[in-house]
Amino acid sequence: MTVIAIQSQVVHGHVGNSAAVFALQACGIEVAAVPTALLSNHPHYSSMRGGVLDAKFVRDLLAGVEERGLVDTCKVLISGYLGSSAIAAAVIAFVRRAKARNPKLLYLCDPVMGDADLGFYVDEEMRALFCEGLVPLADIITPNQFELKHLAGRALATVEGIVAAARGLGPSTVAVTGVRLQDESSGIVQTLAIEPRAAWMIATPRLSCRPSGTGDLFTALFAAALVQGLTTGAALGRAVSGVYGVLKETERRQSYELALVASAERMLRPHPLFESSGIPARAGTGSSQAVPSASSQR
Repeated sequence: MTVIAIQSQVVHGHVGNSAAVFALQACGIEVAAVPTALLSNHPHYSSMRGGVLDAKFVRDLLAGVEERGLVDTCKVLISGYLGSSAIAAAVIAFVRRAKARNPKLLYLCDPVMGDADLGFYVDEEMRALFCEGLVPLADIITPNQFELKHLAGRALATVEGIVAAARGLGPSTVAVTGVRLQDESSGIVQTLAIEPRAAWMIATPRLSCRPSGTGDLFTALFAAALVQGLTTGAALGRAVSGVYGVLKETERRQSYELALVASAERMLRPHPLFESSGIPARAGTGSSQAVPSASSQR
């Protein structure tokens, strides 16, 4: 077992594990998927059925993961949307046991709390559990800009501010998605990866579609690239390029859901392939942007 992924699942569409599992398996990675919610679809439809699972049920599934020895062979443990504070508490306890049992395990926490245009979609207790329980345990986190702002407790409008905030949180790697800077064109979106002594950034064109699940897909592709041995900067480029390929096909089809299956080839072998650029030690708001690699220009 290479990856354990704990997050929501939907019957229709591609969010949570319904995005992550396909992406990980397409990359040739074994994955154990533990659901925290089982829903008919994501909540931006006019109706939604199903709901958050009972915390005891999730604890039992996690116990089964341990009983099968999956923690021993796991390289990356991912958590995403958790649904309730009781489930979050169960995941915190599981992560602690897993890291004690397998010291080489990397815990990747996607602190799913909200977005700039939607606000928070978890309650205050859940937000506190992310800030005080899950993020401090994490080796890697993948917040969007809105979530990083909440974790840092201050507004973030420059590259320098984002890098400083990320380095103050504790995890060794922070990948920040959906970044909009005050002095940048509204036609681009930035993605950053930040470590204690290095940082990288990619700028991609902003597309007209905005389907749910892009953050879940990015986290899965970023984890897959790390499992496959890529450096953080290269993993950022691979993940951003894969997501961009899926979004381009989604836009072409004018789909409300990620065109994930239809664009599997674009996801695995993206064209263009965006390469990350290193951010100078004292980056300003106008520092480096992504440049497609030579392979993307053939």
